[in-house]
Amino acid sequence: MSLSHKDLEVYKRAYKLSIEIHKLTLELPKFLNYELGDQIRRASRSIPSNIAEAYGRNKSVKDTLNQLNDALGSNDEVLFNLNFMKDVDLLDSTRHDYFIKEYTICGKQLYALIKSLKDKLPAARN
Repeated sequence: MSLSHKDLEVYKRAYKLSIEIHKLTLELPKFLNYELGDQIRRASRSIPSNIAEAYGRNKSVKDTLNQLNDALGSNDEVLFNLNFMKDVDLLDSTRHDYFIKEYTICGKQLYALIKSLKDKLPAARN
């Protein structure tokens, strides 16, 4: 049986975090829920979604790497939004530090996964 996206630690972490981010944004003032809240929710959901799509399609190494790179970009977008939320006093230091730590780990896991695919498959190099 082949590896499923659900078997990946990075997927499990990203999925769990996307739920936590969703709940966090429900605490935002109503006027920010459609702008900032929606943006960070979409970015956080994009990470596990792109991982799932990368493994679900299973078309080519290039497609898989593109999806995983999209997930990595979304991870960076979440990090930006978390820092922004803290800097405008919408997120306390304790929760900010927790999310920054977790999304930094997620980014490192994604980077390692991308690198391992590139290293194992010569067709993916470039």
